[in-house]
Amino acid sequence: MCPALSMSDPLSSGFQRAGGGTLDEHIIIIGAGHGGVQAAASLREEGYEGRLTLVSGDPELPYHKPPLSKVFLKSPDAEPQILRARLFYDTQNIELETGVSVTGIAPETRTLTLDDGRQLGWSRLLLATGAEPRRLKVPGSEGAGVHYLRDCADARILRDALAGAQNIVVIGGGFIGLEVAATAAMAGKSVTVVEAAERILGRAVSARVAEHMRAYHESLGVRILTNTGVARLVGEKGNLRSVITSDGQELSADILLVGIGALPNTPLAEAAALACDNGIRVDASCRTSAADVYAIGDCVSFPHAASGRTLRLESVQNATDQARIAAKAMLGKEAAYDAVPWFWSDQGERKLQMAGLPFDVDREIVTGDPESGAFGVYLFSGDHLVAVETVNRPGEHMMARRMLAAGFSPSVEAVLEGPAALKAAMMATER
Repeated sequence: MCPALSMSDPLSSGFQRAGGGTLDEHIIIIGAGHGGVQAAASLREEGYEGRLTLVSGDPELPYHKPPLSKVFLKSPDAEPQILRARLFYDTQNIELETGVSVTGIAPETRTLTLDDGRQLGWSRLLLATGAEPRRLKVPGSEGAGVHYLRDCADARILRDALAGAQNIVVIGGGFIGLEVAATAAMAGKSVTVVEAAERILGRAVSARVAEHMRAYHESLGVRILTNTGVARLVGEKGNLRSVITSDGQELSADILLVGIGALPNTPLAEAAALACDNGIRVDASCRTSAADVYAIGDCVSFPHAASGRTLRLESVQNATDQARIAAKAMLGKEAAYDAVPWFWSDQGERKLQMAGLPFDVDREIVTGDPESGAFGVYLFSGDHLVAVETVNRPGEHMMARRMLAAGFSPSVEAVLEGPAALKAAMMATER
C-alpha cells in the first residue's frame, strides 16, 4: 500500500460527544473503502441493530485498493479484489449505495443530499472520504496521456494504456509511483522516475532503505532522476510525446503517471463548517467538531498519543483501526485510538514493511544483509525505539509491531542477536 504522513498544529478543545436526537436510528457512512466497510462491520459486531447505510461514489462492490498498482496492472483480465462478498451486506442488513455521491451534509438538520436528488436523514454520520491525488500543474498536464491512480476506474484506464506503451515516465518517487514503475519495468517497458526531492521515498523511510530501493529499481532497468522537476509536457496530434524536465532534459513518454502525493478529501466537511486543518480534525475517538459526526482514515488529522503530534496518515491499517474506534464511540462506548501505525509496499520482488513513526531519530541499527535483499533498520530516538523498517523480513516486521505496541525498547545486543533474543528480552520485562 501507499503510506504517507503529515502533521499540523495540536487539536484545540471543544469536540462534541454524540448526543441524542429525534430521528429514528440511522447511521450513514460516506465512503466504502477499507475504513468505511470496516466501520459498517464493526458497528454490527458491537451490537448496533438500527438502520445502517454505506454510500460510495464508486460503482464497484467495495474492493482492496493496494493491488491496483501491482497485480491488477499485470493481467488484462484481472478484476478488483472485493473486501466483502455481496452476501455480507445482505446478511448484515447494510444498505449499500454504490455509484452515488453525497453532494452536501447538514449537521444542523442531520440530513444529507445525494447526487440523484434524494435526501437522507441520519442520527449519526461517519465520513470516510479518503484522499485525492495531488494534481500536476504544468503546461500540458491537462492533455492526453496523463494518468493518476486512485480507484479501479483509473487502474483500468492505466492498464489499457500500458499495454500499448513502451516509454513510461513516472512523476514522483513515492510508493504509488515506484510500485507502478517496478510493475512496468518487469513487463519490459522503458521507465523513468522523476523525483523533485534529493532522494526517493523521502517522506516514508530512512535514507538507508531508500538507497537500497533505488539500487533495486535500477537493477530492473528503471532510470531515476532526483532533484529534478517537470517544466512542461509536449504533445503531438493529441498524444503525449515527451516530458521536459526542470533542467532541460527531454524524456520520451507514451504515458505519464503522476504520483506526487494526495490531499485529504474534505470539501463536504468544509462546506458543512466542520473544523479542518490538513484533514477533518477529530479527537482520539474520531469525533469531529459537530455533534454525532465522526471521521476516519486518510481524510482526518488526529492526535497521535505516542508522538504527541497531530497527524494525518494514509494507510489501510490506520483507516481500519480508526473504523473500529469510531464504531465503539458512535455507540457510546469508551474508545481512544492509540494503535501502532504500520505500512507496507510491494515493489517487484521487494516487500517493504514499516512499523512505528520515525520522529527525532538519532540512531539506527541494521540487521541482516542489505546486499542479500533482506534486512531491517531499527530507528531510535535516544534509547527509545520509535520505528522499524524491514525489507523481505515479514517475521521481523511482526516482532517490531509487538515491541512498539508494548512500548519495549531493546538493547543493541538484543537487536543484533535476532528475533528470538528480542522476544526473550521483551518477555523478561513483562514478568
